[in-house]
Amino acid sequence: MSARVFVGWFDDEHALLRATTAAREDGLAIVDVFTPFAVHGIDEAMGLRRSRLPIICFCAGATGLAFGIFLQVYASAVSWPLNVGGKPFNSMPAFLPVIFELTVLCAALITVAALLIRTRLFPRIRAPKNLLARVTDDRFALVLSPASDTWNEKKAVAICDREGALSTTYEEVES
Repeated sequence: MSARVFVGWFDDEHALLRATTAAREDGLAIVDVFTPFAVHGIDEAMGLRRSRLPIICFCAGATGLAFGIFLQVYASAVSWPLNVGGKPFNSMPAFLPVIFELTVLCAALITVAALLIRTRLFPRIRAPKNLLARVTDDRFALVLSPASDTWNEKKAVAICDREGALSTTYEEVES
């Protein structure tokens, strides 16, 4: 299934950032922005929300911490109590290394799994397709949707020209 999109090509990340902000302020539907490297502030310019991944990471770390405490207290004080050197059965200083390691392990593994699932990288059923080839080399692309209710081709071309676009084209892309 292919879709037709409007693409503004830029050779400068600052011009792309300004064009993205202007397109969002004028109500044009932004499909995506493609860059050969990370551009600071592009997510704010596109109007994207903050990621919820830190919340998932914190909850996963708290789960690992609770599991580490439960596991060691149960094993040393309930299931197999041994009096070693007169220490209490639930000696927290002895538990800290394992608690720390389980906290970090759970936070890391669950965060990576959530990231892969959220970005649809797992499970990968088919090979990814490169949407626009030049963006992996030296070009920046602002992709707008002409199928939206607020589409205005004159506005889109004017924004891209005003911000210094090299060219504007319509492209057929696979969705």
